[in-house]
Amino acid sequence: MMKTICLICAALSVYISAFAQEPLRDEAIIYQQERMVFKAWDQDKFTPKPGFLGLNPLYWLTWGLHPDYPKNDLRPLAFFGPQAQRLSLALAMQHAGERYKLSSDTLMNAFSEQAAAHSGLLAKTDPLWLLYYSRAFAPLLNGNQDNPIADLSLSARRYLQQSGIYDWYMGECALLRQRLEAASETDMERGSRIMAWHRLLGDYRKLISVWESARGRAALYLSIKEAASSLRQVASPRVNQAKTDIQIADEILKNSKFKLKL
Repeated sequence: MMKTICLICAALSVYISAFAQEPLRDEAIIYQQERMVFKAWDQDKFTPKPGFLGLNPLYWLTWGLHPDYPKNDLRPLAFFGPQAQRLSLALAMQHAGERYKLSSDTLMNAFSEQAAAHSGLLAKTDPLWLLYYSRAFAPLLNGNQDNPIADLSLSARRYLQQSGIYDWYMGECALLRQRLEAASETDMERGSRIMAWHRLLGDYRKLISVWESARGRAALYLSIKEAASSLRQVASPRVNQAKTDIQIADEILKNSKFKLKL
């Protein structure tokens, strides 16, 4: 029984204390929270009010030492508030960063294009090389000049080798090949590289024309030499029977001495 009475008294005390706690509504605090967070800085919501002829003592106790406080917008998100300034500055920095990134990307692309145009590692990927110069220099680069006299006769090959024309031609081809590799592998402007290829192609064509002329002259020289040797063989008996000038002079002297003795 005593336990039940204690429980009832405890429940009544809790019930009475619950009704004793009434919510407090202070408009000054509510307005301050609203104006500092999200609402406009409204001067009409500053409490306590001045009252009739500004005689409200609570107003002077509250705002007497801070008369300019209601006039200054101190919200962080106000137009000139610190948070608004930070957000504006962050947005401006973001735009500046995007501009810097765009500028750096543009510079990087320009540098990449310039490096690709100047680099000797990518010279063989040039469209002009792939479409024209690689085909023009193919006999020189592919090693087709290893035996350029294979289609000639044995006598013509021997003549070109003994006269030094073949060695000269092979040396010139090797020199042109080295110059072409140097022009392709050296870092330079694309225009300078193309002009170097053009000059080398002209030198290569001149060398080919000189070599073809030498091949033709070798065949002509050998044919003339064979014809001359055959003529000498035909005329050699008559030449052997004929007397030389010294023999004729000796005979004249002998005959003249014989007549004087008589």
